[in-house]
Amino acid sequence: MKFNQTLVASAIALSAGGAFALASSNAIADCAISVDTAEISVLGNEFPAIQAIVGAAEGCSTDGVTFASNLTKEHREIQVAALTADPSEYTVAVVANSTLVTLMNDGLVRPLNALIDEHAPDLPDNLKITVGDDVMAIAFMANAQHLMYRQDILEQAGVEVPTSYEEVLAAAAAIKEAGLIEYPLTGTYKSGWNLAEEFVNMLMGFGGDMFMDGSAEPNLDSDEAKAALAMMKSLTEFMNPDFLTFDSTIAAAEFEQGKAAMMNMWGSRAGSVLDDEGAAEGVVENIGFASAPTVGGGDVPASTLWWDGFTIATNTSDENAVASFQAMVSSVSDEVANANADAAVWLMAGYEPTQAAEGVLATASAGAQPYPMLPYIGLMHTALGNELVEFLQGSESAEQALADTEAAYRAAAEEAGFL
Repeated sequence: MKFNQTLVASAIALSAGGAFALASSNAIADCAISVDTAEISVLGNEFPAIQAIVGAAEGCSTDGVTFASNLTKEHREIQVAALTADPSEYTVAVVANSTLVTLMNDGLVRPLNALIDEHAPDLPDNLKITVGDDVMAIAFMANAQHLMYRQDILEQAGVEVPTSYEEVLAAAAAIKEAGLIEYPLTGTYKSGWNLAEEFVNMLMGFGGDMFMDGSAEPNLDSDEAKAALAMMKSLTEFMNPDFLTFDSTIAAAEFEQGKAAMMNMWGSRAGSVLDDEGAAEGVVENIGFASAPTVGGGDVPASTLWWDGFTIATNTSDENAVASFQAMVSSVSDEVANANADAAVWLMAGYEPTQAAEGVLATASAGAQPYPMLPYIGLMHTALGNELVEFLQGSESAEQALADTEAAYRAAAEEAGFL
């Protein structure tokens, strides 16, 4: 498979300059549904940006066109089974880099070329996620994990905003020694998908690779992989001891409640951190955003660039597909982006970035790489999330954890025919 993410990555970089040099998306904001009867049903993750997009699409429903949605943190666990059913349980799946690959491997989402040609010929190219000659998804937002920090706590500890993970460790030590916060760091280290993503970020920051060049062969027996685990372990020493249960929601809550001073957090959570809901006194006005830190003397942020977008199910009727595409593409507009400006770094042409976008834009501008979109990446991600836990618990060496990961990945990749 050959994926084209260049246009999306370019759009992120262009937005750092304040505006996109691309065609306006206002031309596709027509909400008219061209079929009389259809069912639209959306499965996706649950955070403000996706809620905004799906909410706008719901406004396209009519007496004959029904609309339903299921936005849940468990979307990854249910999407394959839900779209494998014939007819599928959902007509639309909201996906990201990694989840698109999983659905494509099983042929569960359809090419969008014909739908675009007939119903959205002016769709800007930077929104199209292309595999070979086929557009397989429409992207609407960029995302990345980046540094969020408490400026007041750093100042009280006498440290500057960290630019590397080595500086993050030094700052955390200074904050703890000063008695300012017991656990200065928090993050998304929950066992499973979140933990694997932290490792991928750190490995790429060290310049490592999960696979041999041009191959599905694993490549975790490397100095870079061991260094990534060592840095992760060092960071957890300044986190709440329950860090293996912390996902984005819990980590953001710890930060908002003043129980942490720094976290590498998704840009899609920045708006909710800034909204002052549930925040302790003095937190919101002192929040700062910066690029994800570098690590090991490298000059590339230890983070990955992501996009979120929508796909159309294969196992649904053509009428449902048309209505679903028209409703979803109508929500990918400048109006939706700017009405929810703090919810995401939107890819729409007329989006005007706010403070909440600063960290993602800084991370992109500093050269962070896209999350690898490979047919077998999901298998590696799953293996990492399952097999690195014992190392971080202190019951297994880094070498053993990485060997276990390779073995688990190899078994899954052989079963799937990639090895």
